[in-house]
Amino acid sequence: MVPLVKVPILGKESIHVGYNISGNIISTIINHCKSSTYVIVNDDNILKVPYFQEFSENFESSLPDDARVLKYVVTPGEASKNRHTKEEIEDYLLNEGCTRDTVIIAVGGGVIGDMLGFVASTFMRGVRVVQVPTTLLSMVDSSIGGKTAVDTELGKNFIGAFWQPEFVLVDIKWLESLPKREFINGIAEVIKTACIWNADEFQRLENNANAFLDVVNNQKKIKVENKNTGKIDEISNTNIELILEHTYKLVLESIKVKAEVVSADERESSLRNLLNFGHTIGHAYEAILTPQALHGECVSIGMIKEAELSRYWGILSPTQVVRLTKILSAYGLPISPDEKWFKELTINKETPLDTLLSKMSIDKKNDGSKKKSVILESIGKCYGKSAHVVSDEDLRFILTDEALVYPFTASENKKDLVITPPGSKSISNRALILASLGEGTCRIKNLLHSDDTKHMLKAVEDLKGAKISYEDNGDTVVVQGFGGSLEACEEPLYLGNAGTAARFLTTLAALVNPTSKNDYVVLTGNARMQQRPIGPLVDSLRTNGSEIEYLKNEGCLPLKIDSKTSFKGGRIELAATVSSQYVSSILMCAPYAQEPVTLALMGGKPISQLYVDMTIKMMEKFGIKVTKSETEPFTYLIPKGKYVNPEEYVIESDASSATYPLAFAAMTGITVTVPNIGSESLQGDARFAIDVLKPMGCTVVQTATSTRVTGPAVGSLKPLNHVDMEPMTDAFLTACVVAAIAHDNDPNSENKTVIEGIANQRVKECNRIEAMATQLAKFGVNTKELPDGIEVYGLDNIEDLQLPKSVHSYDDHRVAMSFSLLAGMVNYNAKETSSPVKILERHCTGKTWPGWWDILHTELGAKLDGSVPSSSTTVDSKKSVVIIGMRAAGKTTISKWCASALGYKLIDLDDYFEEIHGNQTVKEFVNQNSWEDFRKEETRIFKDLISKHGNDGYVFSSGGGLVESPEAREALKIFAADDGIVLHLHRDIEETIVFLQSDPTRPAYVEEIRDVWNKREGWYNECSNFEFFAPHCSSETEFQNLRRIFDKYINKIMGNVVLGIPKQRSSFVCLTFEDLFEEVDNLALITAGCDAVEVRIDHLANYEPAFISKQLSILRIATDGLPIIFTIRTKKQGGKFPDEVYESMRHLFTLALKSGIDFIDMELTLPTDVQYHILNRKGHTKIIGSHHDFSGEYSWDDSEWETRYNQALSLDVDIIKFVGSALKFEDNLLLETFRNNHKAKPLIAINMRELGKISRVLNPILTPITSELLPNAAAPGQLTLREINKIYSTLGGFSPLNFYVVGSPIGHSRSPILHNTGYEILGLPHKFDKFETDSIEKVKSELLDGESNLGGLAVTIPLKLEIMKYLNDLTPAASTIGAINTIIPLGNGKFLGDNTDWLGIKNAFASNGVPENVNGAAGLVIGAGGTSRAAIYALHIMGCSKIYLLNRTATKLPSLKASFPENFNIIILNSVSDIEKEAKNIGVAVSCIPADKPIDIDLLGRLERFLSNGIHASFKPTLLEAAYKPAITPIMRLSKDKYKWETIPGSHLLVHQGVAQFERWTGFRAPFDPIFRAVTKD
Repeated sequence: MVPLVKVPILGKESIHVGYNISGNIISTIINHCKSSTYVIVNDDNILKVPYFQEFSENFESSLPDDARVLKYVVTPGEASKNRHTKEEIEDYLLNEGCTRDTVIIAVGGGVIGDMLGFVASTFMRGVRVVQVPTTLLSMVDSSIGGKTAVDTELGKNFIGAFWQPEFVLVDIKWLESLPKREFINGIAEVIKTACIWNADEFQRLENNANAFLDVVNNQKKIKVENKNTGKIDEISNTNIELILEHTYKLVLESIKVKAEVVSADERESSLRNLLNFGHTIGHAYEAILTPQALHGECVSIGMIKEAELSRYWGILSPTQVVRLTKILSAYGLPISPDEKWFKELTINKETPLDTLLSKMSIDKKNDGSKKKSVILESIGKCYGKSAHVVSDEDLRFILTDEALVYPFTASENKKDLVITPPGSKSISNRALILASLGEGTCRIKNLLHSDDTKHMLKAVEDLKGAKISYEDNGDTVVVQGFGGSLEACEEPLYLGNAGTAARFLTTLAALVNPTSKNDYVVLTGNARMQQRPIGPLVDSLRTNGSEIEYLKNEGCLPLKIDSKTSFKGGRIELAATVSSQYVSSILMCAPYAQEPVTLALMGGKPISQLYVDMTIKMMEKFGIKVTKSETEPFTYLIPKGKYVNPEEYVIESDASSATYPLAFAAMTGITVTVPNIGSESLQGDARFAIDVLKPMGCTVVQTATSTRVTGPAVGSLKPLNHVDMEPMTDAFLTACVVAAIAHDNDPNSENKTVIEGIANQRVKECNRIEAMATQLAKFGVNTKELPDGIEVYGLDNIEDLQLPKSVHSYDDHRVAMSFSLLAGMVNYNAKETSSPVKILERHCTGKTWPGWWDILHTELGAKLDGSVPSSSTTVDSKKSVVIIGMRAAGKTTISKWCASALGYKLIDLDDYFEEIHGNQTVKEFVNQNSWEDFRKEETRIFKDLISKHGNDGYVFSSGGGLVESPEAREALKIFAADDGIVLHLHRDIEETIVFLQSDPTRPAYVEEIRDVWNKREGWYNECSNFEFFAPHCSSETEFQNLRRIFDKYINKIMGNVVLGIPKQRSSFVCLTFEDLFEEVDNLALITAGCDAVEVRIDHLANYEPAFISKQLSILRIATDGLPIIFTIRTKKQGGKFPDEVYESMRHLFTLALKSGIDFIDMELTLPTDVQYHILNRKGHTKIIGSHHDFSGEYSWDDSEWETRYNQALSLDVDIIKFVGSALKFEDNLLLETFRNNHKAKPLIAINMRELGKISRVLNPILTPITSELLPNAAAPGQLTLREINKIYSTLGGFSPLNFYVVGSPIGHSRSPILHNTGYEILGLPHKFDKFETDSIEKVKSELLDGESNLGGLAVTIPLKLEIMKYLNDLTPAASTIGAINTIIPLGNGKFLGDNTDWLGIKNAFASNGVPENVNGAAGLVIGAGGTSRAAIYALHIMGCSKIYLLNRTATKLPSLKASFPENFNIIILNSVSDIEKEAKNIGVAVSCIPADKPIDIDLLGRLERFLSNGIHASFKPTLLEAAYKPAITPIMRLSKDKYKWETIPGSHLLVHQGVAQFERWTGFRAPFDPIFRAVTKD
């Protein structure tokens, strides 16, 4: 056990630290804080802990007779730490008669301690408070020092006071019940304290990280009986005694540091703000990510960012940053806001750069507007005695992954520099392998601390191959090797994109011994690592007896390596023309094989021979001598043995990295010396200065151990005719950017530099040769790719360098560092006003030189900044779409629609297969070979296409069986995970079977069709991230309606169309049908006037995914794509879905998200994991966070609603929906008060039951409604939209408005019946009438000026043009058409002119089977009157490539054409011969000529030539008649009967244009079908 220790603070031993000291806490409070009233305040969570129940009971029983104890419980969570809760506590104290002798005992975490300390500081002008912290964070931080506060909407802890507690009583036993995440959360403050003050404690924390995490991760959930309630509660339980000494020590040491600092600077005037290391940036993240992210997690990220800031300033060494990163990661804390697990934990909330800076601007440490941060000098020491001012420029750079590189400038102070790059990656990784396999202790100095070596260090520790520790404040890595004794680990070894580590560890894993828990090792990495080749090495190891399995893609990670098999040795043959790392991997592990190894390299001269030589030289340093065969070329003999670790091994600097500062010297004309890379280097890249820079005009001095480069005058570098860079392949990228500005004086020269010998660079972190060519082109530099190299054509003058929009780094460190040099040469030596070059993914340089940007900025003097990331600059790409599904699902058709809707290119994989196989059909290939051979080739082709064109805007229509291949399935999943679209298209399986049984064009299935579906269904589901159900279409109109719905769907899931949240009065109807198929004819009328439709999944007859997909498809088509709200209510929530069947519910929500649903209603009472599942995958779906109180238990002024509101805000839902129950009418008034006080998010707030109906009337947005056509209402008290509108009108919500049709003659106008029918159905109080006149002045005086309740005017002849002079503005449509038919009052006597005739034309076509975008088909307008102008505009909007004009009198057409923009592409063809020759592909036509008389003979002849050229492609050619009567006009009859065109009567245009007016005037969706019947019934 550990002793009770009293720590002094401010001259008083008021901090007690111990374990199981409940008795001491009670006696200390009662004996030293005598009072008549003690108030114990805690939250709900601690009430469940038996230790608290015992403490509370014992405290009360220990009180003297004249004292009492009061107990107050606060709602848990940061949301309760506010002024309102503080006020409630104070009111409670006052009501209980508490006076100034009161002692408040704050039992809990930081929320309780901070808030109760603030209460104590202000209640009765100050009462005593005792802190009893129960979380690790509060023990080591918030309870110490007297800082108290509450949060506000503007930030954390802005309202508070300094108020020292009487005692801080720290009992480690409380940590037994602390949840794991809270435990780890507190460690951040412990690490912070050691980091700024106590280097020894930091090292102790490093050494104990694994033991600590092992215990915390094994935390259990236990059930305990609550003495107070009698209920069984579940709490966390950690066996703290296993790590008691470590935990006690870390708590005590942290407290000592904080107590010392507070004693020296109680009011935080200087020294105390050092305790805020990591907090300036951490608090900014916390302000955005709370409550999902905890304080310590955000401080952890803040510490990394602020340490990187110190390194950026040249103060903190890279080694120290690595140590900090490693310890935080070791304790399970995030080191970046972009870590996948942390992103999911914080529901993928964005942390915009501007928002972070804004949050930092109100930090308490700031000096006015100047932001301040604590700067670390080394582990255990801060730089200075207080925080330092930091510029926004530096903060932007640190906080973003996009670097802005400004033009380099000449500087007298930067002419002769010494730059020491970090240790060689190649040597570092080899040294770690050798030292881990060796016996004894080896101190490795100048080890590269990077992503690569981080993964390597962790791997050898996880395999129990070595013990790793640190000396010299982390600069020396101490490896205690265990002589090749390795054990299989349970967790996969994750290697990121570390190719060197992956290849070296593959052979090392073959030496691993099995354990009782595990008999294999799994190596894995990120998406790119899982594409990089490792096949030749695996083949060699397999041949030698190792059992290795590819878990995903053949030839790539992840690998499963069996530990029961052994590395036999003997003769090993290895293909070594792809990577020398395969050779080095076997070489280094060969001494531990069962037999001596003869390694024969096959295929000719191995690539990168110098790296093989490096490995052999290093092996000799560790005691194993490799000899070359004297009889066989490229063959090595490796004896059995064990490495003997040298006491010290110094890693020379990375020669590849050294090329960057040396190239900087070459490009800018200064001198740079690299002190530890010279002619005796093990690395081939050491020759870069001699072989590349010197011939280009640089002065190079290279000794055995150093290299010095002086560049020529800026702009005078010479191109290299030819250089073989095979010995230094990684340096070719540096050579490329130098060559980009190299030129000679020959005017006929191409300034060509030829680089060869670099074939292996195509299979590095990216295809580097292609990457350099692509990115150099952005600077205006031409290149030519060679089979094993590249030609670079330098510019004649550096002033010719172009400014690229951005440079993509491909997550490749060498690409990023190379282009950081060329970026600074754009507008070299220009003024600061010059635009910078943006380089994306700058953090990838951490792979080999984490401090490169710091060197570029601090040592080389470059001006850098950070940039706000934008989706348009992340990658210059358009994510492609892969469509999968059964044969006969409609993939070919839908793929064509998809390509047309997105403007993408289309590749049908079956057609492409046949094309590259010499037009051999799939059926022929299968007959000639086999299905298995076809699947392999199909997969190869698909992977190749997706690799080349996955970001290039393609639609890939796949074969139905693509998912049969595991390799193809994996490729599909990787593509989907990388934000690609994999769309599963499916239809009713019965319809599919009927079709396939009659399809002779494809090879027959070996299995029954239904069996094939049953086998593939799960694969389609697991590989796709979206799905679309395509029902059978029985007519052209249904077919085109489906196309229109699909177009909306694909544009929505691609983010091209963003669903807005209504801001005006709006509603959604709640469907309660069991099967929508049976009600499809009523759905349009049921949803009339609504802005969305809710499908209650729990009311459906079947919860099977296929059934639900079909229901959603039916609903979309029937309502013309009306936004859908997807809702599941359990029985406890007033619905029909089984309670607590959460896994089934999760699957249904996944189905909704994959279906591209518009809204999901997410109950706030759902388990957190279900909520996070929805929120982390929501994409473009809006989330409604809802909460229902069916029993009326909570009044609207109850804190329950406030808590739920804060919960909804913290989850960042898009809309909040609260449904209470009105037990009395006053409940509606309380609801309205709540609504008025809660406006942070759109809020739907209503009361159920009869008394709550008024709340539905007053609710402003998305009110749930019912319909007379529904079997029952979804909730008690629901009203129809008509009922709501009538009541709202009665209350004065809608003012009755008068609308008129104006013009002459209008006696037969159908406008009044059209609009009045709509008003009646929707319950609107308006009236539409006729106002017949041909006097514009009369309209002006009596209506525009004289009608106070004017709602709008429908304008007809002869006033369409003349009235425009009285309007204040025109819509773009009206302005282009040059006439108006609709007037919209704007208020204050102002009016807007619009034209809805074109919408009537467009929508009439769309509702009759014509696509909304005719995709280049030509259009025809017949006539030259007023309607023809609207027709021209409509056809242009519909995407007609050409618009032909035809009229009886041709002389009217030129002026009509001239009045429209040139891009309308209007063509006049007067003669029959011109029409026959020119008019092609007519898809749509509008007749605007009189219909009450026969067609003019001359016009008829020309018209027939046009009609004969109707296009018959994706839709039938269609003619729309503009005349309302007769129902069938002569031109309709001619078109339909003789030329087989589809025809649309003029009644459709009339109603559609009127409906468009109705919706513009009222804001309601019009009930089209009843209006159409009313207008046309006579």
